[in-house]
Amino acid sequence: MAGKSGRTISNVPEKSWRKTLLSWEGILVIVFIAVCIFCMTISPYFTVANVFREMPKYLTEIFLMLPMAYILILGEIDISVGSTVCLAATMACMASNAQTPFVVTIIVSLLVGTLCGLVNGLILTNFTELPPMIVTLSTQIIYRGIAEIALGSGGSVVLSDTAGFKAIGQKLGIIPYIFFLVVILAVIFTVILAKTTFGRSVYAIGSNRLAAYYAGIPVQKYRLIIYTITGLMAGLAGLFMVSVTYGANTTTGDGFEMDAIAMAVFGGISSTGGKGSLIGGIISGFVIIFLRIGLGQINMNSQLILLIIGVLLILAVMLPNIMSRIQAKRKTASVK
Repeated sequence: MAGKSGRTISNVPEKSWRKTLLSWEGILVIVFIAVCIFCMTISPYFTVANVFREMPKYLTEIFLMLPMAYILILGEIDISVGSTVCLAATMACMASNAQTPFVVTIIVSLLVGTLCGLVNGLILTNFTELPPMIVTLSTQIIYRGIAEIALGSGGSVVLSDTAGFKAIGQKLGIIPYIFFLVVILAVIFTVILAKTTFGRSVYAIGSNRLAAYYAGIPVQKYRLIIYTITGLMAGLAGLFMVSVTYGANTTTGDGFEMDAIAMAVFGGISSTGGKGSLIGGIISGFVIIFLRIGLGQINMNSQLILLIIGVLLILAVMLPNIMSRIQAKRKTASVK
């Protein structure tokens, strides 16, 4: 648009490399590079081939992080996903051991996960006064309890026929199939959240649910869809967990819900709702995965690894508040 002076005025803000670099996603990219350098320094086994070989058992958690980001942006939480993974993996193993075609085994795992997510969604959308944390804590206990009953006194099940699971656990060169699936799903979830009416509605619900309702957004319908999709992704994660372990036990998926939440929050997604970018969650997911692989290669205690990740998570939550305070003090000082 041309003004009276004859100059052209653009209504599109100019992109600043400095602003991009100092964004949370930009900082995470720097952290990712630093983690890679750090891991290569401490472990001679931290090579591209070794990382891709060890990656499948960790990538299943990104399946959970993707829908968990949606739930957090809603201002809610789902801590039952780890137990859903356990139940889906258990049922998949039992279906496989019953000599069913592998496609039926896949359907069983996905159906079990979807049903678990649907149950969570139906409870939360029909009894809106119930807090999501309490509901999903209850279903977390129920789903793992069902898996433990199904597994019996042995507490585990081993595949009698691994052919189908070996097929989905194959690699293209050194890159496992699961990596390509994670990339495809990450693109789909990111585009839906950032570029569609559904995604914008999710942000609106997380910012102010009542205002979103009066704006005509079907709040409860969207909540039901997101919780159901979360269950579906947990079923998919259970399927790929079996392809790595060739079995299931009562500890399968244990702690996955906390890892998914940590990846999302460390990626800059607000736990109070209405804010965050899925791109940051994806980058932070790979930061945590690479850190785990590198520290695991030097036989670091698993509890110490969790401690390090916990510290990173606290810093991720605190840093935006610290930066806001610094900016507020600068503004106050400039006014004076």
